[in-house]
Amino acid sequence: MASDTPNRLGIYLRDRRARLDPAAFGFGGGRRRTPGLRREEVASRANISPTWYTWLEQGRGGAPSPDVLDRIAKGLMLTEPEREHLYMLGLGRPPEARYRPVDGITPRLQRVLDGMPFSPAIIKNAIWDVIGWNQAAAALLTDYSLLPRDQRNILRLMFTNGKGRSRNEDWDSVARFVVGAFRADMARAGAQGSVEAASLIDELSRLSPEFERLWKDNEIVAHTEGVKQIRHPAAGLVKLEFSSFAVEGSPELGMIVYNPATRTDTEKVRALVDAGKG
Repeated sequence: MASDTPNRLGIYLRDRRARLDPAAFGFGGGRRRTPGLRREEVASRANISPTWYTWLEQGRGGAPSPDVLDRIAKGLMLTEPEREHLYMLGLGRPPEARYRPVDGITPRLQRVLDGMPFSPAIIKNAIWDVIGWNQAAAALLTDYSLLPRDQRNILRLMFTNGKGRSRNEDWDSVARFVVGAFRADMARAGAQGSVEAASLIDELSRLSPEFERLWKDNEIVAHTEGVKQIRHPAAGLVKLEFSSFAVEGSPELGMIVYNPATRTDTEKVRALVDAGKG
């Protein structure tokens, strides 16, 4: 830990403590020399020793454990970005990812997708359920709104749905890439030990020998950018360049944007979108 880190940690803790209203936590009002909670009140909420908490604010006592930082974060009611900053100050690294099941997106994020009318774009969670999409994605990839919620999963569509196999040009290479990227995403979001992930992997291994074989290979790939070719029954072969993006503040979510590779590909997507509007 850098020599000035304890002081920076102490300054941050004092600042967060000063922002809290004692009355909101049932602590007596009365006259207080400084705003916010007292040190012993934060220690009580975090279930740690008042002496130890005081030492942290004073830059003494060495590096706190992740458990202590999590309890302090909860006691100070820190947001997730504030908790991450607390870890950076206390341990010099971000906290380990905590998997949180997510099955929907905010209206603001949906507007981001809708702002790309002819670039198919989706939002997926850590186990690759598609939880957001735009009209271009519905027109070219899959109209997810017509599928039951539990079937809006990229791997289920790839390995257990005939459309997934017929729509993806060079299916074998795509399937290998998808499984490796899925494994990397789960690890990044801390989802690999979740009940949802285990259930999905068991199901796919039971239903698809191809998935079971690829999963046992333990391959990991970066799902950052590349080229994808979709064979659409009406538009024919459409070539797309894809890029993947993290959703800030939500490590369990990822956005994939598929940009048509050529003007001809763009016109094909545009025609599909216009047909869907009609």
